[in-house]
Amino acid sequence: MEWLTGPFEVTFVQRALWGGILVSAICALAGTWVVLRGMAFLGDAMSHGLLPGVALAALFGGNLLLGALLSAAVMTVGVTALGRAPRLSQDTGIGLLFVGMLSLGVIIVSRSQSFAVDLTGFLFGDVLAVREQDLTLLGVALLLALAVSVLGHRAFLALAFDSRKAQTLGLRPRLAHAVLLGLLALAIVASFHIVGTLLVLGLLIAPPAAALPWARGVRGVMALATLLGITATFGGLLLSWHLSTAAGATISALAVSLFFLSHLASALRHRRRAHLLGAHATATD
Repeated sequence: MEWLTGPFEVTFVQRALWGGILVSAICALAGTWVVLRGMAFLGDAMSHGLLPGVALAALFGGNLLLGALLSAAVMTVGVTALGRAPRLSQDTGIGLLFVGMLSLGVIIVSRSQSFAVDLTGFLFGDVLAVREQDLTLLGVALLLALAVSVLGHRAFLALAFDSRKAQTLGLRPRLAHAVLLGLLALAIVASFHIVGTLLVLGLLIAPPAAALPWARGVRGVMALATLLGITATFGGLLLSWHLSTAAGATISALAVSLFFLSHLASALRHRRRAHLLGAHATATD
């Protein structure tokens, strides 16, 4: 059992595990709505859109988290505003913001002498460098995400399945969409320094998508997605320790692997059920 417990006797691996657990819960809350609404491209754009703010903060020696929050706010406002343009599709607006913000970020980072190091850290994160203050911030972010999810659950649910009905019920779908973007931005900002913006989608999308075939109801998806995210975090840290691989990438890859295993198991279950129903119908005839 030493191979299973040994890595987690090290302090920085323990902090990484707790950081991954908190990030998994935050991403499950936001990622469930991303999956249900088909917003994966938006999530990708939002994560890469953080680069200008992070780059400016790094260039001037500021707080990277505040820089990320600034970029997230710009992206949220931009996506909301462009989504209301009558002659512009939402995908087009998101794509333009994505490319524009990413290009601006690369231009800013290129002014730094440590371009490669800064960009690599931004894209891939460093889960093994989680500090005590990072865990505190993640805890606050989780409480905020929980509050938004509880208060906005009814509006988010109506928005996910029928935005016109949400309007009829007086749930203000435009405001709900803006708040949902804010929840997504919160999850990405809280997670990017743990697994990086390139890999955050692994925890944001894969666990909720893996939970869909097995959970009943939105809350069930969130709960199971959190459990799957924690499993990916624990397994990813364990594998990265023994195989000497990048921890953040291993966690993200394992989360995606759990998605494929989940849907393979679901397909086999449906095939077996169909076979049993067919056999029962044959026996009855």
